[in-house]
Amino acid sequence: MSAGQVVHDTAAAVRQQGSTRIAWAIMGVGVALQIAYPLTDGVVRSRLTVAIVAVMGTAAVVATAARYGPLRSLVALGATAGLGLAAEVVGTATGYPFGGYEYTGGLGPSMASVPLIVGLAWTMGALPAYAAAARLAAGRSLLSTAVVTALGLAAWDVFLDPQMVADGRWAWDQPHPHLPGVPDVPLTNFAGWLLVAAIVGAAVAALLRTAGPATSPGSAIAPAEAQFLWVYVSSILAHAVFLGLPGSAAWGALAMGVVAVPLALRIARAAR
Repeated sequence: MSAGQVVHDTAAAVRQQGSTRIAWAIMGVGVALQIAYPLTDGVVRSRLTVAIVAVMGTAAVVATAARYGPLRSLVALGATAGLGLAAEVVGTATGYPFGGYEYTGGLGPSMASVPLIVGLAWTMGALPAYAAAARLAAGRSLLSTAVVTALGLAAWDVFLDPQMVADGRWAWDQPHPHLPGVPDVPLTNFAGWLLVAAIVGAAVAALLRTAGPATSPGSAIAPAEAQFLWVYVSSILAHAVFLGLPGSAAWGALAMGVVAVPLALRIARAAR
């Protein structure tokens, strides 16, 4: 290896470590905001909801940039936010693929009746789900990575939709049939999420797939992996204890646990 290559690789490693630290710091702010969420209501909670998505979405993008570079990170941001927002615009206009629903305000500026922050929410879910898939499906096919990404992203919505509906952010025309204990969200929504998550997961996997998990040098866990696990654990706690949503706490624990539990076990083995 030439001296120039050594200098280049060293500089790249320093940039990666710096970006990783920034991602951890941003995620820490997001965690603090999420802890405050159950303690607020009204306009304050509306603004906090937008802030959480903005901060956690940014953390996911920065974490992706640390591993895959800023260009691919920005492309992944555009793909996840663009596909997610497009699906929501079609969904609110036609009722497909999620079922009939509408946003009720409080989430900032909108396009075609869909708050723009919703696009970043898809990014906030998709990039950590991909990070989980990159570890769990390391060395396997692109299809395997895409499938695990889609499962992680779709399962997150088993927490998200009941929470946001209970908070009055959107409402369903016909919330039937539904999961037992989750009366306000129809099964069509979860089916639609799985479909769109499959498309988003395939796009992200095609853009970012590498031979190994998205960890930084000397680290047992990447920021985006930690973000995925934090969403899992904190959502169970919040729904079961603070938000009065035991049904979605149980269903979300089962659905997202399909990816989160193996991820936590894999990380624990790597740390040992």
